Amino acid sequence: MNVTYVSTRNAEEEVTASQAILKGLSSDGGLFVPTALPKLDKDWDEFAAMDYQQTAYEVMKLLLTDFTEEELKGCIKSAYDEKFDTPEIAPLKEADGAYFLELFHGATIAFKDMALSILPHLMITAARKNKIENDIVILTATSGDTGKAALAGFADVKGTKIIVFYPKNGVSVIQEKQMVTQKGENTFVVGIHGNFDQAQTGVKRMFSDPQLGEELAEAGFQFSSANSINIGRLVPQIVYYVYAYAKLYKKGAIGKGEKVNIDVPTGNFGNILAAYYAMNMGLPVNRLICASNENKVLYDFFSTGTYDKNREFFLTTSPSMDILVSSNLERLIYRIAGNDPKKNTALMKQLQEEGKYEITPEMREKLSVFYGNYCTQEETAQAIHSLYEKAGYVIDTHTAVAKGVYDKYHKETGDTAKTIIASTASPFKFTRAVLSAIDPKYADAKEDDFALADILSGISGVKVPAAIETIRNAPVRHDTQCEVGEMPQVVKKFLGI
Repeated sequence: MNVTYVSTRNAEEEVTASQAILKGLSSDGGLFVPTALPKLDKDWDEFAAMDYQQTAYEVMKLLLTDFTEEELKGCIKSAYDEKFDTPEIAPLKEADGAYFLELFHGATIAFKDMALSILPHLMITAARKNKIENDIVILTATSGDTGKAALAGFADVKGTKIIVFYPKNGVSVIQEKQMVTQKGENTFVVGIHGNFDQAQTGVKRMFSDPQLGEELAEAGFQFSSANSINIGRLVPQIVYYVYAYAKLYKKGAIGKGEKVNIDVPTGNFGNILAAYYAMNMGLPVNRLICASNENKVLYDFFSTGTYDKNREFFLTTSPSMDILVSSNLERLIYRIAGNDPKKNTALMKQLQEEGKYEITPEMREKLSVFYGNYCTQEETAQAIHSLYEKAGYVIDTHTAVAKGVYDKYHKETGDTAKTIIASTASPFKFTRAVLSAIDPKYADAKEDDFALADILSGISGVKVPAAIETIRNAPVRHDTQCEVGEMPQVVKKFLGI
């Protein structure tokens, strides 16, 4: 099957996978979605015998159909290599009745590495395929993890430049240090005086600004994105759910075709959307559990059918989920609207103008596979504490939101289906919050976050990751800050326009 891509706001704009990856965002502001989701063409006995790289090829070949076998295997080989600290790439750990899918063994110890390790290779291959001569400018907003993973992926990649915007006071100390110490002559990091939603909106506006696009083209540049709005981010994320299921089957934890739950902590909705796409491609799924923190816009949406961003914004200990505008939800809305770009566009216009929209009862019926809930700050800390006490297993604050929501789900439903919890970041990225949850005496610890990493290593029995060691004493290379409205000027200045 040849899979092409259309915009969620205009089905007339049809492009190949490589073109969708290069553009990042459609010119009408919509997101690219596949015209069809093909079925997995290997059975679970075959998948069970595969390593991560082989699984990646078998899944991604179905959706990136204009890439040759040689091109795609080359990208996969370059991505999933010794940058990961385990040959499994994404190991499963059983603890307290659930299976934690550890997605943080890459260079920046967060799940974004799973896709951003391969995106630069896909993008450069796509540029060659489409005879692009302009330098590609990766423009990205981050709530903490995407920024560093994208910077690491694109640093010194010929023919690219990368500009990352992050909320100046809205990420952890270690997340910020990872970004502002990034090497690479083509990298640029900017702290905005605002929150992630404002950074993301600013980036989207630049993508859809025709005058800015013309100025870039005249100077030999064109924008693309490393955010999960780029389909080149989403497709690689489907892989690890297929891989995790196959590993559970191989070890005898589930029978062939047995349905599992997948529990994902999410703010921007991309990671759980990948699980939804996997389900539609044939992954046996019972429920998709959408876990939110106190910025519970997604929980309220699944509970009421109304998406409403008009609410107080909370800074939490799980900052990568501190989001009120979940960009990837648009891809789901388009699908449950019957792939109708007019219906989707009307709802997105409402969101932009009124800050909210309501889906129809018919659309809500198509969401029955989703269960939504949220954790307060206290419940998040309790999930970390409880799991450590029961199993000696240490999780980060985002994974803790997912574990807390899973416990609520299990108590409400009594569902005994095996559950995969997406463990999205290393606890070493959030040392202070994690240690405070394990033992309250660390809440007022005078040690810096790096000294706390050493303490956490002693408590958990896990070596401090190289990603932390390399930035411990690294010099700050990026100290630019700006107001939200100044973002386009900052971009032009960096590019010398």
